[in-house]
Amino acid sequence: MTITLTWLGHATVVLDMDGVRLVADPLLRRHNGILRRRGDAPARATWEGADAVLLSHLHHDHAEVASLKMLGDVPVLTGAQNVPWVDGKGLNGWGLSEDEWVPVGDAGDVTVRLVPAVHHSRPMPHRPNAAHGHLVRGPSGVVWIAGDTDLHAAMERLPEMAGAALDLAVVPIGGWGPRLSPGHMGPHEAAVACGVSGARAAVPVHWKTLHVPAGANRPRGWIDAAGPRFEEALAREAPDCRAVVLDVGGSVTLGGP
Repeated sequence: MTITLTWLGHATVVLDMDGVRLVADPLLRRHNGILRRRGDAPARATWEGADAVLLSHLHHDHAEVASLKMLGDVPVLTGAQNVPWVDGKGLNGWGLSEDEWVPVGDAGDVTVRLVPAVHHSRPMPHRPNAAHGHLVRGPSGVVWIAGDTDLHAAMERLPEMAGAALDLAVVPIGGWGPRLSPGHMGPHEAAVACGVSGARAAVPVHWKTLHVPAGANRPRGWIDAAGPRFEEALAREAPDCRAVVLDVGGSVTLGGP
């Protein structure tokens, strides 16, 4: 049994686990409004066939309607406050809670629940502002997909919420500009989060992908800087957690022989 996670850029990851495919915060097109993607859009083969979508919150760089519709009529697992908006876009919203595991896939061996996130900056007048992360649990292990969040005390309780140690954490470490607004983690904060949660391995996301026009290298190098900084911070703050710094489109597999 294995867990395979593929990073498609920004916050979009594909989790293949125990026969179930989950896509988190899908951004599958070349651009998203004013934001520009560096590189090509993800190939269809990397994300098609999803059993469900994990939607952390409704900011435009996480909840892009055209990308969500590309995945077909699959459950969109998100906070209950977000479901009317999701359904209003012709999608299949499933409202989850922070104390209930919901089975995904035909066999029911993989289950998902919400976990807290602190991401209340930049409220949008026309979309709900509920924000959460997700825990995914199956025979192969436990994965925490943090969503957009700042550090918060409940991260220490994630193993208790999961009923097991976290095999993999997917943590945001940057943004689409050189400065982060409140409600986000940079490399150091993400490393601390991995330490307090006891994660065994960590994949950094939410970096290296999106930028405003002509902004990818202003100031020079910011778009590529967060990954190496996270790896350095993790060695200090959580030396027992293995850093898995992927390139866009890269994958990691845990478990197996």
